[in-house]
Amino acid sequence: MVSAFEQYEDFDAIGLAELVRRKEVAAEEVLEAAITRAEAHNPALNAIVMELYDFGRQAITDGLPDGPLRGAPYLIKDLGAAMAGIPTTGGSRFMADVVPAEDSETVKRLKAAGLAIFGKTNTCEFGMSITCEPQFYGPTINPWNAALTPGGSSGGAASAVAARIVPAAHASDGFGSIRVPAACCGLVGMKPTRGRNSFAPTLGERIGGTVAEHTVSRTVRDHAALLDAIGGPAEGDPYSAPPPARPFLEEVGADPGRLRIAFTYGGATGAKTDDDHRRVLDQTLAVLEGLGHIVEAADPPISNEESQDIFRTLMAANAAQIIRSHPTKGRLPEDGEVERVVAATAKKGETVFGHDVFMAQARMHAMGRHMAVFHRGYDVLLTPGLGHLPPKLGWIDMMLDDADEYWDRVAAFSPFTVWFNQTGQPAISLPVGQTGDGFPVSVHAVARFADEATLFRLSGQLEQAMPWNDRRPVCLI
Repeated sequence: MVSAFEQYEDFDAIGLAELVRRKEVAAEEVLEAAITRAEAHNPALNAIVMELYDFGRQAITDGLPDGPLRGAPYLIKDLGAAMAGIPTTGGSRFMADVVPAEDSETVKRLKAAGLAIFGKTNTCEFGMSITCEPQFYGPTINPWNAALTPGGSSGGAASAVAARIVPAAHASDGFGSIRVPAACCGLVGMKPTRGRNSFAPTLGERIGGTVAEHTVSRTVRDHAALLDAIGGPAEGDPYSAPPPARPFLEEVGADPGRLRIAFTYGGATGAKTDDDHRRVLDQTLAVLEGLGHIVEAADPPISNEESQDIFRTLMAANAAQIIRSHPTKGRLPEDGEVERVVAATAKKGETVFGHDVFMAQARMHAMGRHMAVFHRGYDVLLTPGLGHLPPKLGWIDMMLDDADEYWDRVAAFSPFTVWFNQTGQPAISLPVGQTGDGFPVSVHAVARFADEATLFRLSGQLEQAMPWNDRRPVCLI
């Protein structure tokens, strides 16, 4: 029998589930291996903020569903995805008393896939950042460099996966909150198409349709399998993405054909990036040409300035809406109950009129129309993963007095990701490169609306050509 304790870190979620299915290892042993790693690494990382170890153990004792990922351990982000009877704080002291009565549709589907959920991961307050430094729980540490941000808002998830506590973990993305921490921690991170997954039973959409839930993982195939598990509409959803032609897992390893790939460093969009990201993008383009793809420089029809204006209008309205949606308090936060940037953004949101939100959404959907035309000529757009390498913890600080300066820092760090929350297209961060001292550097690939299949085929090809799974962060060396 394989010892999961000795070899656990070598397997992805699919691999662990295969071991359990073949009875080479018991689900209990896999979970205990994950818990052992959590106990070893989490005190330094602060990635897991709710230890639900007995919850996971009980689920195995009761009998995990016979799903495709049965026996793989999993963590849920403490934002959005509700677990019945367990607080969903959103990283906020103001929301600490919110206890959902039922599981969200995403959690139901993850459980049905056979995953053993055993904890919740850290997030910035209300997911309103691309770092993970909430006042409520304290900062999460990047396993590659303890001085730097792990990204956010799914920073706890990314830190736990990079540290190999779990092979994959739940995440969500409203302006880069899956792809940014994936890039910061050397992981795969996809934001699926708008409407690909459901926010049932409580919401139809989040932040005007810009948010998607999914995962961060070490392997592309885990990403595909998990999207197969959670994708598809639920009863009462206001809209949904067109269904895929076949399971996404079947796309990983399939021949993508000869793709026409556009790339940009920012150019006419107004976005900027650093030398490390330009270099890794160039390396990736050379590999893609070697694989037979057609590569062309082409800036997308997007204005970074306009995108930021749309984003800040929607985020302000969203901040006010979140605070006013507290199920029992019926009041605005008192001083110190929310962080300064949240308070300032929500205050701005109180002055945003309904027509401002509708106009922002109309401009956002126009971006999607323009990108659809762009994709008549290109199967995929490739951009740098980030604007610059991850900054030190404390630089993207939600306790800044100047909220505009805060949002400017967010925009400079990750200018490319928010565009595709607004257009609704699927986009994926891939950790194909490294700095000279071994820190991960990613590229960001975008496909047509509802065409995750092409991204999975291309990502699987790059995973083989530019492998990353054997790279280990500082905490594991």
